[in-house]
Amino acid sequence: MPPSPPGGGRVHYGWVVVSTGTLCVMAALGFGRFALGMLLPSMAGSLGLTYSQMGFLGTANFLGYLVSALLSARISGRTGPRIFIFFALLSVGFSLAAMSAAGGFPSVLLLYLVAGIGSAGANIPIMGLVSAWFGSRLRGRAAGFIVIGSGFAIMITGFLIPYVNRRAGAEGWRISWLILGGITVLVACVGYAFLRNRPQERGLAPLGEGEAVPGPAPGTAGKETSIYRRGVIYYLGVIYFLFGFTYPIYTMFIVTVLVKEWGFPENVAGTFWMWIGFLSLFSGPVFGTLSDRLGRKAGLIVVFSLQAVSYLLVAARLPGAGLYLSIGFFGVVAWSIPSIMAAAMGDYVGAGRAAEALGLVTFIFGLGQMSGPAIAGMLAQRAGGFSISFYMAAAIAGLAIVLTAFLRKPSPGEGRALAAPPPEA
Repeated sequence: MPPSPPGGGRVHYGWVVVSTGTLCVMAALGFGRFALGMLLPSMAGSLGLTYSQMGFLGTANFLGYLVSALLSARISGRTGPRIFIFFALLSVGFSLAAMSAAGGFPSVLLLYLVAGIGSAGANIPIMGLVSAWFGSRLRGRAAGFIVIGSGFAIMITGFLIPYVNRRAGAEGWRISWLILGGITVLVACVGYAFLRNRPQERGLAPLGEGEAVPGPAPGTAGKETSIYRRGVIYYLGVIYFLFGFTYPIYTMFIVTVLVKEWGFPENVAGTFWMWIGFLSLFSGPVFGTLSDRLGRKAGLIVVFSLQAVSYLLVAARLPGAGLYLSIGFFGVVAWSIPSIMAAAMGDYVGAGRAAEALGLVTFIFGLGQMSGPAIAGMLAQRAGGFSISFYMAAAIAGLAIVLTAFLRKPSPGEGRALAAPPPEA
């Protein structure tokens, strides 16, 4: 259970924001992105998609995410995150529902691009709310609880999609997209009802450390862009890029590998997918809290190490225990890095600039997401299988470990100094 506010009494409203944010991430990323991995085998069979086209579907989604990443923090700073998240989730929901009527690769590509735009439009302001509502000693934990929404989505789709396909046959994937789109629209309404832009709207202070700085008021987000002159933000962006390049290779293609290459029935592959989702529920809270206590660098190194081993186990095609270990290692750290990065932005630039800084590093991260699936799909098309793609992912995760080892810690008061508004001329 989340801790109560100091002195006892009711649970701080920040945890209501976190709980609602979990649902929003479930819809925006869990349904808007990760459901594709479970739907790809049946969609590919129905629409005649090649491995390369599968990869480009992921690239389209990530391209939309990339375009939206830099703009969403700035625009939501003007409109307020709450209303911006609402409309972003509506765009995800309607695009997913429209996927149910797609007639071929071009229409799926376009709709999945729109879903990617909405995903970033919801996700970045949601994660930015962490720094507004929580002090630095609780940011990792709070962000960790939000990102597990993707895990719930994976569990839902791991059960729902095989069930629908058994009942509806080869075109069951269309019904699944319609259901997921409808749930996303419902979540948009829930988010609008319960999210709040700042603690002051509820007569509260941020929960945790007293030095936390509230987020910028609407209309002030674009006045000072000093984050663009901070080298450490770009360094974090490169590390985030490497995560963005590698993890979609696993989430997009592991079910396809299990079904197409290893011969598992779809329902068995769905069970493995559900286990990834279940284990990932622990990833954000555990490693977000770990990064609060041991530092962001230590948390990132542990996560990248487990991911590298997970990719190697799939690439080596080790049966039995090797597959279980791969799924276990990937699942238990699946959403850790986004939660650590969201917390790190508050550490390095302060709460007032956290969403904008997160938008910048997410833009760089999006370049990785856009590249990874396309390159992995093309490599698999040439090699006749995905082993080489997973070897590539393991090597890049190893590079991320090396770069993280040289990440400097934030200096005392660094975030507070940057978050403060500039003096008037």
